[in-house]
Amino acid sequence: MLLLNEQDIRKVFDMNDAIDSNIEAYKIFSSGNAVVPLRQVIAADEGRGNFAFMPAYSSKLGAAGVKIVNIFPGNRERGEATTIGQVLLMDDKNGEVLALMDGSFITKFRTGAASGAAFKLFARNDAKIGCLIGTGGQADCQLEAMLAACNLDEVRIVARDFAKTEKFAEEMSERFKDSSAKLIAYDDANEAVDGADVIVVVTVSTEPVFDANRVKKGAVVSGVGSYTAEMNEIDPKLFKLADKIYFDSKEACIAESADIQIPLREGLVSLEGLTGDIGEFALGEISGREADDEIIIFKNVGLGILDLVIAKLIYEKAKNRKIGYQWG
Repeated sequence: MLLLNEQDIRKVFDMNDAIDSNIEAYKIFSSGNAVVPLRQVIAADEGRGNFAFMPAYSSKLGAAGVKIVNIFPGNRERGEATTIGQVLLMDDKNGEVLALMDGSFITKFRTGAASGAAFKLFARNDAKIGCLIGTGGQADCQLEAMLAACNLDEVRIVARDFAKTEKFAEEMSERFKDSSAKLIAYDDANEAVDGADVIVVVTVSTEPVFDANRVKKGAVVSGVGSYTAEMNEIDPKLFKLADKIYFDSKEACIAESADIQIPLREGLVSLEGLTGDIGEFALGEISGREADDEIIIFKNVGLGILDLVIAKLIYEKAKNRKIGYQWG
C-alpha cells in the first residue's frame, strides 16, 4: 500500500490537473459509469461536527474508493484543522488496497477544482474580477482554482472577521505571488460581490451571506459550503434570478443542501427550471452559457467519484515516479 501525504501529491499533481480530473469525473458520473451512493453523515454529539463517509466505484477506472472526511468547524477556534480525512484506493481486480492518501488535502484540492471546473466551463472569457467569500480551511484551494481557471486582475476576499481576512489575503498574496491577480481584503460581502465575474461561497453559514441583487449579469456563482439542510449561504432569490443552474449531482444537492431546498420549497425555482448536472454539459447533452449576460449557479456538495478519479490519477503518477512511502 502506497502512503501519500500532501507534499507527495503536490509533486505529481497541480490544480490544472485537478480541474481536468474533476471534469472527467463529472463525465463518468453523468454517463452512468460509476456507483456513487449518497454520503452517509453521522453527527457528533452537541453539534460539534460531522463524520462523513463517501464511497465510489467505477469499473471504467478499475477501482473503488472510500473517503472518510470529518468536519468539525469548532476546531478553527483551537487552531486545529476543521476538515480531517483519509482516502483509500482499492483495485477492483482483487480488492487490494492500493493507497492511503491525505484525505483532508484531497478534499480541499478537488473541492477547489470543482469551482475551477465550473469557471473553466461557464465563465465569460473576459472575466477579470473574482470574489471569495469565506477564509476557512477550504478557502486557499478555492482561490488557487479560481486563479488557475481564469485570467483575473483581482480577487476580493471577504469573511466575518476582517482582521483574519486581511491576514489571509496577505498570506495568499505571498503564496500566489506569481499570479497577476491582486488579492484584496473586503469587510462587506455585498461590496465584494458587486461587479465580480466569478464568485465562490465557501462558508458554514446558516443564513445567506450576500444579497442576490448585487450579483452582476454574466457572473458565475459556485456554492460550496452548504452540504446540510441547516446550512444556507446563498440568497434563495439568486435561484430565481439565475438563467442556468447546474449541479455536481442534482439528486445529491436536493437531498442534502438547504441552498437549493429553500428556493424549491418557496417556489422561487421549480424542478423543471434546474438546468442539470455539470457532467451532462461536459458530455454535450445539455447547453452551457449561451449569452454573456447569463447568471449561472453551480451548486455542489461533493461526490465520491471526484475523490476516486483524482486518487487513481495521483496513485498512477506517484507510482511511476516512485513518490511516497510503500507500506507492507
